[in-house]
Amino acid sequence: MARAAADLGCEVAVVTRLCEHQKIIEDAGIRVIPFSFERRNLNPLKELLTVFRLAAVFRREKPDIVHNVAVKLVLDGTLAALFSPVGHVVNSFIGMGVIFTGQNDRELLRSILPVIFRSLMRSKNVYTIVQNKDDLSLLETLKISIKERTVLIRGSGVDLVLFSQTPEPDTPVRVVMVSRLLWDKGIGELVEAARLLKQRGCSARVRIVGSPDPGNPKTVDEKTLSCWQAEGIIEFSGQNNEIAKVWASSHIAVLPSYREGLPMSLLEAASCGRPLIATDVPGCRELVKDGVNGILVPAYDASALADAIETLVNDRTLRKNMGQQARTMVEADYSSVVVMEKIKELYAQLLDVDFKRLSK
Repeated sequence: MARAAADLGCEVAVVTRLCEHQKIIEDAGIRVIPFSFERRNLNPLKELLTVFRLAAVFRREKPDIVHNVAVKLVLDGTLAALFSPVGHVVNSFIGMGVIFTGQNDRELLRSILPVIFRSLMRSKNVYTIVQNKDDLSLLETLKISIKERTVLIRGSGVDLVLFSQTPEPDTPVRVVMVSRLLWDKGIGELVEAARLLKQRGCSARVRIVGSPDPGNPKTVDEKTLSCWQAEGIIEFSGQNNEIAKVWASSHIAVLPSYREGLPMSLLEAASCGRPLIATDVPGCRELVKDGVNGILVPAYDASALADAIETLVNDRTLRKNMGQQARTMVEADYSSVVVMEKIKELYAQLLDVDFKRLSK
């Protein structure tokens, strides 16, 4: 999205927490404004401080467009824009966060936040981006989004060259999940499915690529992870920044999540020509067409997940056909080129510039 703005001739700055990615952003020609915040903070006073600090950044930068990404920063960034000389606000709802996934410990937040969001979205300079039709419907039902100022843009785009289509390797079938180790990504169900597959004598190797997320309340604790590793039914590979190579060495992509925006791991796997197994939930069912490019299973159902994995493990032709359909889908609707053009079109509209002329 930052590159899309830069392509339009805009001066672009990214306000973000920084760990190891500052050089990557700067190498893309984008200015970085370091900004510390706590993702899991629920203290209203601390959150107000974050809003005021953001407002100070906005007052200094005087942006024509502020683009907030993910639910928590949509709230903070839109509030901050009320106290700042901001032209337009674009809010990307990347999934709906833990407060919308049904946990009982978030009932109070789920009752309060829609009221706050409704008031913030009333302003005529606030626009909304959603990544899937389910989230679009949810925001409309909650009366958060304004139809004429809401855009459906499917994901952040996939680099079709980096994630090129490759034949599956001539090795024992490997089923791979690329994800942070969070309970609501369906980690527990995949572990149980691996147990069932072992009991059935299935030869598939199940691998999880990713690491715990200490800043998320749903992260898998180290004790549980150690027990799983000792059990030996799943390979835990940890963090890996060369995901294209991960999919090139894999046969099947799996993500038994409880809810997604538009899962990048499945998009990248699909671009590499891998069949997909995912839960029939928002975000996942936007990508996985059951019986066409993969298999959908009910959420929380380890047995159904094991059945789907076993089906693909035992049928190489089906894997190949579904993988081809997955690649075709990405080429048509989800490539970085397609998504960037849609982002640029929105930005050009807000800036009142001739998009077609700039795109030549």
